[in-house]
Amino acid sequence: MSSENKQTVAILADVQNVYYTCREAYRANFDYNQFWYVATQDKHVVSARAYAIASNDPKQRQFHHILRGVGFEVMLKPFIQRRDGSAKGDWDVGITLDAIEIAPEVDEVILVSGDGDFTMLVERIQQRFNKKVTVYGVPKLTSQTLIDAADSFIAIEDDFLL
Repeated sequence: MSSENKQTVAILADVQNVYYTCREAYRANFDYNQFWYVATQDKHVVSARAYAIASNDPKQRQFHHILRGVGFEVMLKPFIQRRDGSAKGDWDVGITLDAIEIAPEVDEVILVSGDGDFTMLVERIQQRFNKKVTVYGVPKLTSQTLIDAADSFIAIEDDFLL
């Protein structure tokens, strides 16, 4: 199939969400290579971003390198430790802004996250841009509202685990 005939996609991966949900549900890691193979079959990837937290940990840096090797542009944000001891390190706003910007340019937006905060984003992409949204998430840890809003929900289960 030539690239002109292929569906165009943008992939937005919420690295922290996927890491913690896979670890909690399966005590395993998400297989980004297998995901890429399945999600991009017969599709032309216009943009693929993995949103992660910057780290000096060599293992984390190696992981970011692996994501780049898979095909992702790795978006890094510093981990914020607050004075009260709590921490902040999520990309919800960044993912949302990027999704709204890229949606008009693609046929489908693929969101890799189970975070229910993205339900409004999914609905907005569908309504405003008339685009298909596919969500990949760990079934028992993905918001039901997000699953219901998505055009299709693909469970992160055995096939997508290392």
